[in-house]
Parts: sequence; structure tokens; C-alpha cells
Amino acid sequence: MNKEHIGSRFDDFLAEEGMLEEATAIAVKRVIAWQIQQEMKAQKLNKTAMAKKMHTSRAALNRLLDDTDTSLTLATLAGAATALGKKIKVELVPA
Repeated sequence: MNKEHIGSRFDDFLAEEGMLEEATAIAVKRVIAWQIQQEMKAQKLNKTAMAKKMHTSRAALNRLLDDTDTSLTLATLAGAATALGKKIKVELVPA
């Protein structure tokens, strides 16, 4: 049986439907939220302690950790990274 792909790529479909940017933003946010949660776990930080280290509220931290909320600001991300003793790296790559 021939295993060549039939039809377009999924990314092409999302782009045609005008949903690629939103899907990409959600995927990136899921990774960021997961990385922060994993580092919090490694450092044994609960949400209250993490919010305190970030000088923010638990509600703001919950928004940061909500993998469906893509309204993340770089300032919030930088604050989380600093609180965890990390740096952020943002990079544009070819499409």
C-alpha cells in the first residue's frame, strides 16, 4: 500500500480556516505553563509561595498556569522566570 499523504497538512488546514495563530498560541502557552509547573514542583513551591516570589496574586499566577489563557505578557513571564531562578528565551524561527 502506498503511504503517501493524501490531502493537505494539518497546519495548512488551520491556516486556511484562519485558526493557525490561535492553535499555535495555545500550544506554546501549554508548554510554558507545563515548564513553570514542573519547575515549581522541582523547587517544592506551591502556588501561594510562587505568587509571593513573583510579587503578584494567586489569581494572576492561576492565569499564567492556565494553558488555555493565551493573554500572557512578557513581563509576567519574566517575573515567573526570575522567581524560579531562570531566564526566558524568545526566538523567531523560519516558518
